Amino acid sequence: MRLVVGRVGRPHGLRGEVTVEVRTDDPADRFRPGAVLLTEPAERGPLTVAGVRWHSGRLLLVFDGYDERESAEELRDTLLEVESSSLRPLSDPEEFYDHDLIGLRVVTAAGEEVGVVADVLHHGQDLLVVSGSAARSGAQILIPFVAAIVPEVDVAGGRLVVDPPVGLLDPQAAL
Repeated sequence: MRLVVGRVGRPHGLRGEVTVEVRTDDPADRFRPGAVLLTEPAERGPLTVAGVRWHSGRLLLVFDGYDERESAEELRDTLLEVESSSLRPLSDPEEFYDHDLIGLRVVTAAGEEVGVVADVLHHGQDLLVVSGSAARSGAQILIPFVAAIVPEVDVAGGRLVVDPPVGLLDPQAAL
């Protein structure tokens, strides 16, 4: 499975540097010199990182073969990707990559089907976006990804168990 780790923005300066919108938790590893990145569209890559630096809070990269502004402009809006199999295993059993959670079946501790994890949001509090049977009429349910509410994650078994407080899955039940 390919994972997006960045998106190329506009060129910066005259020597082929481009700005990169970072979409990874580990930019130092993903964008180190020598790193090879897959691309979308595929015909623009793969790209090898030749240089990296931060400037005013923005990541700037230079890729092999793109050493002037005009050639770097051709990369604008290119998605930078890695294969999920290339990621290092996480050392903490309580941590998960987003792509490991997406697609897991969600059931309550009592065995009731809730739905499927469609996405993971990181906005101060990690939230699981669940769609499916309990997410009535196409609506999605946001479930805080905390141990008190999500006591079990079984990636190998393809399921995640939730113990929701009253009203989380059905707001009408809380009234």
